[in-house]
Amino acid sequence: MESLDYWRLCDEVSVVQAILLILGKDPSDVEWCTETNTKSRPPHYEAVRAALTNAIQGGSLYANTRYQAGEDTPCWHATTVTVDSLRAWLLGRGFRTGFFFPDVSEETPDYLSDTSPHYAPKLAAAVNAWLHITKNPDLLNGKTPKQAIEKWLREHALNYGLTKEDGSPNEQGIEDIAKVANWKPTGGAAKTPSIHLATN
Repeated sequence: MESLDYWRLCDEVSVVQAILLILGKDPSDVEWCTETNTKSRPPHYEAVRAALTNAIQGGSLYANTRYQAGEDTPCWHATTVTVDSLRAWLLGRGFRTGFFFPDVSEETPDYLSDTSPHYAPKLAAAVNAWLHITKNPDLLNGKTPKQAIEKWLREHALNYGLTKEDGSPNEQGIEDIAKVANWKPTGGAAKTPSIHLATN
């Protein structure tokens, strides 16, 4: 593991740590000198610092604000923000990659990324079911496309909110999504499973 990976264990980080992590820098190396020594600041530090501190002071990003002793000035080394609220704040500003989004590939479309503010679970379910079945044609053996899609959706129902309160699959929702993903809406006989006979 790289040194940055250990910071993923934190549920909260200081504002200074957050700035450096957004920039892809390990706070361990420069955290305590960035505020007093501007020459130690990595590129774009001032821009991210201004955005974070203004958001906190303006109320659009919640923080546990702590102040300099005997002053009204916040101490950004001691003021902390939760990783979840920071991630939501970043999403609202169009940031979907970087340290706080370790599981999101830059190639992942927004409509398939559950970190996107516009993520629609049923749309993602339809697309992912279609992709999975079309890339694995063996899953069509003995099944129509709609049947294969429905089977995949049942197996992954929990991931897309397609379950009822008792945990069982929501069959109506699955059927509706399968209709969208089905590339053979006119029906047709299911493909017969291939049988390979041994020859002497």
